[in-house]
Amino acid sequence: MPEPIILLVEDNADDEALTLHAFQQQRIGNKVVVVRDGVEALDYLFGRGQYAGRDLADAPAVVLMDLKLPRLDGLEVLRQLRADARTRSLPVVVLTSSDEQRDLVESYRLGCNSYVRKPVDFDDFVHAAQQLGLYWLLLNRRP
Repeated sequence: MPEPIILLVEDNADDEALTLHAFQQQRIGNKVVVVRDGVEALDYLFGRGQYAGRDLADAPAVVLMDLKLPRLDGLEVLRQLRADARTRSLPVVVLTSSDEQRDLVESYRLGCNSYVRKPVDFDDFVHAAQQLGLYWLLLNRRP
């Protein structure tokens, strides 16, 4: 059985690099697929566009997704994921810099599994990303 995949939906290159660095420091060797906007995330998850023909059975173990994305925001991505039976139970962690209460409430209303505000401090960010990776890959059980 292949190692579980992490789908990182992140348009900020610095946050992407920090997340990948945190996983490397924690020795999380799982494949991380990075997509840079909401449309690309949906294309990857549903095997469309440049990802047409991708084996959909090789679904990510978790999606770590920013909310403020180009082309299609994270809330709309989450709405579409929860509306489709193939992705309804896919774990989605909103990993965002947004401190807006409405983003938090709407993310949970739409079915996110966790909402994590990105820490501003470098060390805190790395620690948070490490904890997310360990929890969702090692401790969490999926149906």
